[in-house]
Amino acid sequence: MDYKLFATVFATVFIAELGDKTQLATMLYAADGAHPKWTVFAAAATALVVTTALGVLAGSLVSELVPPRVLKWIAGAGFIAVGLWVLVAPE
Repeated sequence: MDYKLFATVFATVFIAELGDKTQLATMLYAADGAHPKWTVFAAAATALVVTTALGVLAGSLVSELVPPRVLKWIAGAGFIAVGLWVLVAPE
């Protein structure tokens, strides 16, 4: 296993997921005393695993069609576009 890659992916996803809508929804379910905590945990964890699996599958398919250099440029441009949109979008 490539531990450097593992740590990089873990840190990136962990930071990206903190405080997002998914975490907030999970906290709401867990806060309800009528919902068993382990069921909420298992359902949320399974959902994240399935969506991640879809992301890995999609990434594998796209990487067969598009060169890595082009993917990096598209991803970078996308992040810049989102950042600009956040900065200039009216409130």
